[in-house]
Amino acid sequence: MALFPRSEIGAPIQGPAATLIYDDWYPALRTARLKRGKLATAMLLDIPLVLGRRADGRLFVLRDSCPHRGIPLRYGRFDGQRITCRYHGWEFEPCSGECALIPSLTSQDNLDAIHIHATAFPCEERDGYAWVFIPSPGSGKRSRSVERPLPELTKFGPRYRMAHLSASLPCNVDHGIIGLMDPAHGPFVHQAWWWRSRTSIREKTKRFEPIAEGFRMSAHAPSANSAPYKLLGVYGQPVETTIDFVLPNRRTEIIRCGDKWFSSLTTVTPVTSSTCRIDVVAAWNVFCHVPLVTAIVRFFGAKFVRQDQITMIQQAEGLRHNPGLMLIDDADRPAKWYFALKQARLNAASGAATIHPTKHPMDGPVELHWRS
Repeated sequence: MALFPRSEIGAPIQGPAATLIYDDWYPALRTARLKRGKLATAMLLDIPLVLGRRADGRLFVLRDSCPHRGIPLRYGRFDGQRITCRYHGWEFEPCSGECALIPSLTSQDNLDAIHIHATAFPCEERDGYAWVFIPSPGSGKRSRSVERPLPELTKFGPRYRMAHLSASLPCNVDHGIIGLMDPAHGPFVHQAWWWRSRTSIREKTKRFEPIAEGFRMSAHAPSANSAPYKLLGVYGQPVETTIDFVLPNRRTEIIRCGDKWFSSLTTVTPVTSSTCRIDVVAAWNVFCHVPLVTAIVRFFGAKFVRQDQITMIQQAEGLRHNPGLMLIDDADRPAKWYFALKQARLNAASGAATIHPTKHPMDGPVELHWRS
C-alpha cells in the first residue's frame, strides 16, 4: 500500500512532511541544561522555544519571539525573575509571559503593559526532561494540558538506577515512529555480539491488544535470541515483558523478573515537519551491584540508538527522491494501527469525528506472526 498519497508530497527535501499532533506533551530538552539565570533553546513542532529556570526553581517555556518586533528573546537578559528583550528593553515574567515593563512608555500613553503577553507554554519537569504542552495553533490562551496526563516513566520502587539517551533523526516523525515499533529490523540494524545476529532469526508470535489511543504487546517471555534478556536468567525467575505504544509518540517497555525490573520510555518527537528526535529514559534495579553499571548501560544503549540513527540517515537519502513506499502484514501491522489511530486523533481535533464517529483500528486482541 502507498504510505503517502502523491498529492501530499510536493517537492520534499527529506521526504513528505508529517501531519503534526498538537494538544499534547512533548519532551523539549534535558533539565540538566537548565541552569538558574541562564536561557536554553529548543525547537518543537516547528516552534522555536526559549526555556529557563527561575530563581525559585520553577521552569518556564516561552515562544522565542518578542511580541513587539519578533526578535528572539534568547538574545535578551534573564536575571532569574524576568526576561528583558535586548531590542527595546521590554520585560516579561517568564512563566505567564506577562509583560511587566515597557521602558518607552510615558505618562501620556494609555497602553497598559500587563495586557501584553509573550506566548508561554505549560511546562513540567519529569524524569529529567522539561515536558512542554503544545496547544493547537490559534487556540490562544486556552490550554487543554489538564486533559492530557503528563507522561512518566513507570518505576517499581524507590531504589533504582537511571540513564538517558538522545539522537536526532533526519526524517519526519511518522518514519521515526514506524522505526520505533518495527519488529523486523532488529537482526539487520542491530547486529552485534551483545544483541543478536542475522543467523538468530526465528519465527515470532506475539499477542496484541487495544488500549486507549494505542496498542499493547501483551505480557510475554522476551525473545530468546536477544542476549540482554538472557542475562536476566541469572536471577532464576521467569522473565516477562510488556510493550505499549500510545499516541502521539510513546513506546514503553517493562521487563519483570521476580522483584527485579527494567523500565524504559522512548519518545520520537517532531522537531520540525521533516525532522525528529528520539529520547530514551530508562530505570532499573537489576545488576545494581555491578560496578559502573550505569556507564555500561549508557555505552551499549548509545550504540543501539546510533544504529537506528545511521539507518534513518541512510533512509533519508532515498526519501529525497520521492519513492513509492509500502506496508506489509504482519510485521507492519503496528505501523498501520499507528496511522489509523493518528488519523482518528486528527479527526477528533478537527471535529470530523462528530460527523463520522471513529473507532479503534483493533476490534480486540490479535496474534501477529513474523520472523526476526
